[in-house]
Amino acid sequence: MDLADFAINFFVALFALIDPVGSVPLFAAATTGATRSGRRLTAVYIAIFAFAFLSFFFLTGLALLRFFGISMPAFRIAGGILLLLLGLDMARGDIVQTANASGREGVALSTRADALMQFERLIVPFGMPLLIGPGAISSVVIYAEEARKFGATGFAIGVGVIGAIALMIVAAFWFTEVISKVLGRVGAAVVIRVLGLILCAMAVQFMLVGLAGSTVNLVRRDTATPYQTPAQKGSQKDSVGNATGLAGHQGHAPFLR
Repeated sequence: MDLADFAINFFVALFALIDPVGSVPLFAAATTGATRSGRRLTAVYIAIFAFAFLSFFFLTGLALLRFFGISMPAFRIAGGILLLLLGLDMARGDIVQTANASGREGVALSTRADALMQFERLIVPFGMPLLIGPGAISSVVIYAEEARKFGATGFAIGVGVIGAIALMIVAAFWFTEVISKVLGRVGAAVVIRVLGLILCAMAVQFMLVGLAGSTVNLVRRDTATPYQTPAQKGSQKDSVGNATGLAGHQGHAPFLR
């Protein structure tokens, strides 16, 4: 693998895992009632957080999780619980009432202050683990090992790829206003509740994958990773084996299982 292949593969893998385009409806729902400039600034803050957080893991590996003795399955389960709480708020419509109340209270605030309030509310669980989940962290750590082959240049390109992903997050979330206008107030309320249900299901799936990775035969494999073709299952086994072997060489195996 040369530098060009490394950059392209890293970008495609990270973009697929973070999926900023797929998160646009959730971002629209979570920022209901925010002004246009406030919503855009919030997207910039979330992108900066994503860049800083992923760059940290790219440059240091799983040092933070290892320091606290946290495994990847535990991270998935905890993230699933937080996502479940957000999904329940969306499904019940509580998040709309909270956003509208925040909008009324924030009339006298500057755009920056309003955006910071939104960012503080969304950083967990929207920024992490919805955008930056265990899969993205694992991918960053694995590609960091690939970057070592190219020295400082490889790490510079890797950080550049993460920066490009952050720009994609900003670009995708800036289309939120268009989606909100198309849906309208009633349509937005319906979509928020439906997405809340989907988010609850995603949260349960997070926890199932975490349980499958931390136990033996407690969760069926086709339940933890449904809708996979035989070719995808074989590819997943190969990638997991490579990741475990690579992590084991660095002492990271408990975090990547």
